[in-house]
Amino acid sequence: MDDLDKRLLNILQMNLPLTPTPYAAMGAQLGLSEAEVLARVRALKEARIIRQISAIFDTRKLGYRSSLVAMKVDPRRVHEAARVINAHPGVSHNYERNHAFNLWFTIAVPPPSTIEEHVEVLHREAGAESTRLLPTLRLFKIGVKLDMTGEADITAQDPDGVRRDPYWNVGRPLSALDVQLVRELQQDLLLEPRPFAPAAARLNLTEEALLAHARRLIDEGIMRRFAAVLYHRRAGYKANAMGVWRVPEERVEEVGFQMAAFAAVSHCYQRPVYPDWPYNLFTMVHGHTPEECERLLAAISAATGITDYCALYSTREYKKVRVLYYTDDYARWEREHLGVARVDMEGIPSGLAPAGS
Repeated sequence: MDDLDKRLLNILQMNLPLTPTPYAAMGAQLGLSEAEVLARVRALKEARIIRQISAIFDTRKLGYRSSLVAMKVDPRRVHEAARVINAHPGVSHNYERNHAFNLWFTIAVPPPSTIEEHVEVLHREAGAESTRLLPTLRLFKIGVKLDMTGEADITAQDPDGVRRDPYWNVGRPLSALDVQLVRELQQDLLLEPRPFAPAAARLNLTEEALLAHARRLIDEGIMRRFAAVLYHRRAGYKANAMGVWRVPEERVEEVGFQMAAFAAVSHCYQRPVYPDWPYNLFTMVHGHTPEECERLLAAISAATGITDYCALYSTREYKKVRVLYYTDDYARWEREHLGVARVDMEGIPSGLAPAGS
């Protein structure tokens, strides 16, 4: 990658311009032609640096319920357990980590299905020794944006990235058009000058009407952003640490905002505790080396005064994809594993209300 590639990747991770000709718009920012931008994006995808360019949605505001799950599995059976977990259509991330709870995955399910029922099946079929649901109780920050230029200080503060909206999980019922738009925009963006034109034609909309509706979804928090997700290791970020912190309950809000203000923290959440899991704040950090991650976590510890923490590193990536919303995959999984399909995706578009509403 040259400097222009790196600047292009920074733009793509922040927000792709929602215009009929986004590649031309990015070219204007970089002093490149539209054809040059398309060629660079194509090369970065072929080199497996860009994983996908698409809409990133707020799972809860789409009506889905989601959770991080920690699972303790016999180390001799980790691969087999991971295959069971990966087969679930709502599992987007699944990692082995260096802890007694050695499998960590995220799962989302649409109503009226419940996470508890689905995870109970996965616990049994994976042969887990222990499984802990760790749903988000409070969201302080979310959004992976890797600095590709190397110009940023990893301990720098970025208070603008902090989520201070107490109604982050509250939304409105989605319309049929909303759902159709989600189905279109969750697909990988086409590498052509007018990439939104085919979706607009399928929905019988003009490109500008489709993009105006997409911008409204962003304004309402239903779509977080339209951006690229990278293959972290191929992009040079070979270490990622999940910092888990034991924070006194009365300091959770104060410390959560402090931690989220670090620019290099991509995710910051409050999650529940258990007798065998005392950590209530989670921060995700990415670095070129484990030492870089450790330096950032030490800086967070020094800034907050929280010294009881652990760094959990992913030792193997079993799955990392975008969840596809409003598909028939959930009904098929439920018929196979529960004997009955509780979710009917055909019935969702006209009356889906988000979980927090």
